[in-house]
Amino acid sequence: MQQIRVATFDGPGAPPVIRTVPRPRVPAKAALFSVGACGVCGTDLHILAGHWPKPLPWPFTLGHEVAGVIEEIGPELTHDYMGNKLEVGAKIMIPPLMPCGECYYCRHYPETANKCLTPVYYGRYLGFEKAPHLWGGWAEMEYVDLGMLPGTKVYRLPDDMPLWLGTLAEPLTSCMRAFKRAARAGGFEAGDTVVIQGSGPIGVLGIVAAREMGAGRVVMVGAPENPRLALCRKFGAEATVDITGKTAEQRIGEVREIVGGFGADLVMDCSGHPTAGPEGIEMLRDGGTYVEMGQFTDAGAIMTNWHRICTKDINVLGSWAFTADDIWDGIMMLNRARDRYPFAEFQMRFPFSEQGIGDAIAAAREMRCLKATIVPRPDLVD
Repeated sequence: MQQIRVATFDGPGAPPVIRTVPRPRVPAKAALFSVGACGVCGTDLHILAGHWPKPLPWPFTLGHEVAGVIEEIGPELTHDYMGNKLEVGAKIMIPPLMPCGECYYCRHYPETANKCLTPVYYGRYLGFEKAPHLWGGWAEMEYVDLGMLPGTKVYRLPDDMPLWLGTLAEPLTSCMRAFKRAARAGGFEAGDTVVIQGSGPIGVLGIVAAREMGAGRVVMVGAPENPRLALCRKFGAEATVDITGKTAEQRIGEVREIVGGFGADLVMDCSGHPTAGPEGIEMLRDGGTYVEMGQFTDAGAIMTNWHRICTKDINVLGSWAFTADDIWDGIMMLNRARDRYPFAEFQMRFPFSEQGIGDAIAAAREMRCLKATIVPRPDLVD
């Protein structure tokens, strides 16, 4: 294959256009891999809606929840970040955020290395002149080069892990890190009652992370009933609260009735909705912990009751993305738990074509599925 097809967008609201690019030469510390599958993330939808707060170098290729198979590899790229052997035919994933490992933050604050001062971050489509990935994951092949950017991380997936499942490692890891942060702050213990706001892909994977990390009860607040809340119950949510047509007071009251009059031990916002914070802290017990991981753009919310942070004596934590060391924990949890949850029902697959990619974006926006996943190589994905 001398030409590689990639999906590009010319700006917010533009349709996908599949173009061809030359197959790159693979230097000593680089690899070229075939993309088996790549998810449609909420970040992709925000970018395509024009919500990203910084200028972007249109046109470019989106997609970062990616898993594939190595087709060509340089002689000096012999092992992944965890020391596992890399070779042609190995299944791999690459995360969008990769701390450099050398800056002051990485060296002195490893648990918050996600705030690295010089990150390898989302490749070309967030505006960096030199990208670890020649294209995003909505492409037939993708390229990583540790010689150009040493901060690039590659992770070998277990040989028997399907690539469609491997695409969930990065979003699951983000959820795991949020619970780890809460645990370190004394705000999450085994047996705790957890309420999750937002029944999208991150919220459903938050159910998995909460249960696998010891939560006693998990309640989901979101919409719509089908397919999302129904699937949340299949993933282990004890109860679900449909927000459709209800006031904030009704939603809060329904949650508190389910979890008990005092409120939940921990509430996590995975929705990004501007009213989630004020509502969520009222779903907490006094002394509980609120974790915000859904807000990364300015939604213009007016936090009219934000003084309640003080009067309720609660912990409020922000959690954003992950560190390089967190990713392997996510891969291993996903592999261990893969038969305990209906992950196959989590995804709706779409072909790698202009029509297919457009349909995937529409399905994600319209909440007709939990996770829209683009599949450039159906022969590899299972």
